[in-house]
Amino acid sequence: MTKAAPYEHLYLVDGSGYIFRAYFAIPPRNASDGTPTNATFGFSNMILKLLRESDADGVAVIFDKGRKSFRNDFYPEYKAHRPDPPEDLIPQFEMIREATRAFNLPCIQMENYEADDIIATYARQAAAAGIQVTIVSSDKDLMQLVGDGIAMMDPMKNKSIGPDEVVDKFGVLPDKVVEVQALAGDSVDNVPGVPGIGVKTAAQLIEEYGDLESLLARAEEIKQPKRRQNLVEFAEQARISRRLVELKVDVPVEEDLADFGLREPEPETLRAFLERYEFRSILTRLADQLGGGESVEADRPAGETAGYELVTDMTALKRWIAEAEAKGLVAVDTETTGLDPLRVELVGISLSVTAGAACYIPLAHRRGAPDGELDLAGEGGGLIAGQIPRDEAVKALKPLLEDPGVLKVGQNLKYDMLIFARHGVAVAPIDDTMLLSYVLDGGAHGHGMDELAELHLGHETIKFKDVAGSGKSQVTFDFVPLDKALDYAAEDAEVTLRLHQALKPRLLAERLVTVYETLERALVPVLTEMELAGIKVDRAALARLSNDFAKRTAELEEEIHGLAGREFTIGSPKQLGEILFDEMGLEGGKKTKTGAYATGADVLQYLAAQGHDLPARVLDWRQLSKLKSTYTDALQEQINPETGRVHTCYSQAVASTGRLSSNDPNLQNIPVRTEEGRKIRRAFVAETGMKLVSLDYSQIELRLAAHIAEVEPLRQAFLDGQDIHAITAAQVFDIPVEGMDPMVRRKAKAINFGIIYGISAFGLANQLGIPQAEAKAYIQAYFERYPGIRDYMDRTKAECREQGFVTTLFGRKIHVPGIGDKNPARRNFSERAAINAPIQGSAADVIKRAMIRVPGALAGAKLKARMLLQVHDELMFEVPEAEVEATIALVKAVMEGACLPVLELSVPLVVDAGVADNWAEAH
Repeated sequence: MTKAAPYEHLYLVDGSGYIFRAYFAIPPRNASDGTPTNATFGFSNMILKLLRESDADGVAVIFDKGRKSFRNDFYPEYKAHRPDPPEDLIPQFEMIREATRAFNLPCIQMENYEADDIIATYARQAAAAGIQVTIVSSDKDLMQLVGDGIAMMDPMKNKSIGPDEVVDKFGVLPDKVVEVQALAGDSVDNVPGVPGIGVKTAAQLIEEYGDLESLLARAEEIKQPKRRQNLVEFAEQARISRRLVELKVDVPVEEDLADFGLREPEPETLRAFLERYEFRSILTRLADQLGGGESVEADRPAGETAGYELVTDMTALKRWIAEAEAKGLVAVDTETTGLDPLRVELVGISLSVTAGAACYIPLAHRRGAPDGELDLAGEGGGLIAGQIPRDEAVKALKPLLEDPGVLKVGQNLKYDMLIFARHGVAVAPIDDTMLLSYVLDGGAHGHGMDELAELHLGHETIKFKDVAGSGKSQVTFDFVPLDKALDYAAEDAEVTLRLHQALKPRLLAERLVTVYETLERALVPVLTEMELAGIKVDRAALARLSNDFAKRTAELEEEIHGLAGREFTIGSPKQLGEILFDEMGLEGGKKTKTGAYATGADVLQYLAAQGHDLPARVLDWRQLSKLKSTYTDALQEQINPETGRVHTCYSQAVASTGRLSSNDPNLQNIPVRTEEGRKIRRAFVAETGMKLVSLDYSQIELRLAAHIAEVEPLRQAFLDGQDIHAITAAQVFDIPVEGMDPMVRRKAKAINFGIIYGISAFGLANQLGIPQAEAKAYIQAYFERYPGIRDYMDRTKAECREQGFVTTLFGRKIHVPGIGDKNPARRNFSERAAINAPIQGSAADVIKRAMIRVPGALAGAKLKARMLLQVHDELMFEVPEAEVEATIALVKAVMEGACLPVLELSVPLVVDAGVADNWAEAH
């Protein structure tokens, strides 16, 4: 009989799942005697995190005892295709069980039973005893157990799994999961299922027939011939599959639930374990709890030279260079006086060749006087003595950084490449840990080094504010003392190296080598050259525009105050809301959580559409104010004094779809549909004797949508070179193309572009200014004419719910974390993102492929054009006047053939070209 348990919340940890997650998350590492320890280290960190952050007062860790279970007795092929575990993981299986016991946790395993069966048995026992149960696992098989006091927690996503999430995954409630799994099978575990039936179809069948046996008994009723035949022919196989996937809830377990109450580890036992395997960082974190012993340094993999070295002479620098050359790989990072790579000063360089060791080479650290002014009386005009002269250090490093036989690894390495380029060094070849993470997990989380170190290494990095201060007291890095600078800068390089070890092997395992190598990595030197080139801006034209905008905003301000009947602060949403809804009594006012009325653009646009002048004028005022502050004023400050040009920064790892983003300044958000926006673009000009040439993909996302969704009428229209919006209007509204009302074409255009962004009837109604019922009818008519679009949308959402990501035509994974969110608004937003992502992401991949090919093509043709900007589907070049026609012909051919030879589209890509002295007229 089970004794009463002295706790309320039991966490049952899928230890086998933890093992493999830890192994693949932590780079290879060994103890001093050569014993591999990466999985054990990762497992220990995960257990520690669970104990510290959960509300568990009862915990048990359950493992698989062996590779075979009772299921192999009646189906020998069960899990037969699973590969052998990696050799360096095998000795860690027992070490991980040792870790479990060192943390004073029950370590449970049984012959002939899988960990899932033991978890199922304990979960049901505990729930029956009134204990809340959380199963810590991402194993979908365990979803059968969810409900009635049992929940799951996915440790990979730190996300709770309840009945709603099970429905998102399987299309049925937990009690029917086993029925769906029996039909769909599982290729990983070699569960056969029924051929031709996937999870979605299985869920539909079970919803209709109730369970597997009822379905098989009535299989002859199935209308689809092939499906009916398979259900009849493979009925016994389905029954076997059900036995394979159904968890056993009556395992004759030996440990009692009462023994799972949480107990503090025995300090001596845990310390001995951590010391034996040299887990110094965990020892440090538990120092207060364990007591005794000498203080320990942050964890470094044993077997390597531990520690960071300050390099202040050429002898030491040459030694590091020789080590890097011998290794064939070096992590590199620079420290500078700011964030603009084309204006800052290089302060120091850090290198790491082996995990656990790194150096920092200070080059321009200065003394600071008490009042914050430079102490220019000292040696070197304020520079701290004992640093290698910058030019001398860079000259020594240049052969290494340019050596084709040494891989240079960095985190956001483009920044460092720009710094080195200003000192005459062309860094190559490269790997970038930020881009590795982006390719592997785009959309799943951020890709900054601090987040990646915590996520993959269990390591908390030193923050910039910890060494440079914060707020008004923050100093630039050249004033950071060398001891603090050493730890911070060397850690950057060393952590980058360890992240590279953790992330790079995943590319092959997850089939993302091509995306990384041919798209992201290859683009880095191209973007570096574009950012170095910049684009010329007419400062005087911007100043005139600023004055004009200031005058017009003042006039609008006066008009708005007149319409309101009194003066108020137009930029204050609170005051504006009171004017509109309290004093003027306009309808539609809704208050936010702060108690103020919502006055966003959507609200003002709605009111303006009702014929109200004041909100319309406020929209005009806001637009002009933003253009003035964001562009005409700011751009003048962003003109580089040395080049006379503006140098935007392109970020590769921000947009989950693969699109580039532009910042400092953002040149992708300048409005192009307004006259004011076009005026700003006129200030971007060509140098004397040059022209600006714009090459722009025509309707690339619609073309890709027609290809991906296999919409034959749209594909044919593109093949025939027809007006796609007119053709859509003719199809949807059943009217002839000839003599078509332009407003009807405009509606079709809004539907065409809206559909691929998952637009709703509400959104289309707002955009076209029509009743929602009418917009809904338009969308319905569109789907009836183009059923392939609806099929694509349903298929994409289902696939995304099942696997958590969608893919582009070139294999890029785009994770959509909110696809299973309980909140309908967030879930609907994620579903729209999932629909659009493969299309927008494929378009982003296409233009990246073109950008990568263009510089080589121009060089091969001996053309002097320079690629300056990328704005979504457009590339901007500065071209000698005599070479304009040849450049357009060559670049157009490259862009239109960017998919080849990897992919042949069923629709043509078309590129439009424009030439002028300024950007507005070239577009």
